Amino acid sequence: MNSLLNSPIAGLTTNHSTFIDEAKADNSLFIHQPYELYSDENHEAWRELYVRMLPYWQKYANEHFIKGIQSLCLDPEHVPRLEEVNRFLCPLTGFKAHAVSGYVPAYEFFNCLRNREFPTTITIRDHNNLDYLPEPDIFHDIAGHVPMHTDPAFADALVRFGDCANTAIGIVSELKSETERVRRLSSIIKAMARFFWFTIEFGLMQTSSGLKVYGSGLLSSHGEIKHAVISKEVQRYPIQIGWVINQSFEIDHYQSLLFSVDSFAHLFDLVSALEVWMKEGKLNNVAPGEPHISETDIRSFLQAAK
Repeated sequence: MNSLLNSPIAGLTTNHSTFIDEAKADNSLFIHQPYELYSDENHEAWRELYVRMLPYWQKYANEHFIKGIQSLCLDPEHVPRLEEVNRFLCPLTGFKAHAVSGYVPAYEFFNCLRNREFPTTITIRDHNNLDYLPEPDIFHDIAGHVPMHTDPAFADALVRFGDCANTAIGIVSELKSETERVRRLSSIIKAMARFFWFTIEFGLMQTSSGLKVYGSGLLSSHGEIKHAVISKEVQRYPIQIGWVINQSFEIDHYQSLLFSVDSFAHLFDLVSALEVWMKEGKLNNVAPGEPHISETDIRSFLQAAK
């Protein structure tokens, strides 16, 4: 990729990165972080995102996240180097951030969690479009997700998600009908995706200090983090597995329905219970609706089952 240094598209901006385009063209999913390609505008975007989120984190984020931000020693002025992030992260929980070029198929994503690796986007949103991004960027992944990975109890819950994906492999491997394997996988993956969405991405936690945020989609959103905690437009309920796995969601607006856990030990137990439900067949026929499960996601499970 020597041509990248003279590329007409400078920087590592989401949807505007020659490096990522070439990686995808080469079918390279797991990549390195070419830190020298970040532009001044990329660093400015990180700086503005970080500075405006800081007071919201202090007010609405759970204490484990605040501790995690401090433990990672993130630089508010510059896009982080993943090798530096991992230098602080790995000794705490064994997790590490692993750069990817884009979307990670469902089984590969969950299997990464099982192996204490977090697929991490290296591009950052455009400096002139900081408020909304339909896909993850490095701010969402590193400032939203990774501080939570410094907490042992939360990290263990993520690993249990990976265990669930492996359990699904064992279940579908016993089915003789290809049609039934696809049908059942579609339902199981949908249930797992919904559970992940309402916990890891948009979860709330009841604490002695009141309702706090631990979901990374909220922790990386300047507009939604406050809305999630105090808006009267949001319905908030203690989490129930049966409700969550049958509840569809949409990604292009603030969430109007959120669920809370009591602790990360509680979250771990919920993920373990989800696996039990899977073994009992309770994830085989969840309610239709979003999210859409792609052929790529289903194929990732089927290939792993061979």
